[in-house]
Amino acid sequence: MSLTPDEVRHIARLARLGVTEEDVEHFSGQLSSILDYFEELQQVDTDDVPPTAYAFHLQNVLRSDETAPCTDHDDVMANAPAQENGYFRVRAVLEE
Repeated sequence: MSLTPDEVRHIARLARLGVTEEDVEHFSGQLSSILDYFEELQQVDTDDVPPTAYAFHLQNVLRSDETAPCTDHDDVMANAPAQENGYFRVRAVLEE
């Protein structure tokens, strides 16, 4: 399917894109190629394929919780640029 320059301009306007005449020529070929691929996909017989929400069946993709020892407080505080009473000291952030 070959798109006309006017159709490309119309698509660009719908997408709120500013295009030059060079862009229209360039995108005309690319968009036509994309539409050709969609035409090929339209010809694939999918009558026996049930609708699916996911391509792969996944169950609980989260890792299981495992306990681990905590990092030593002194090691953590050694990296703090500023500390006070064993805590990180940060600038006050106040909103009025």
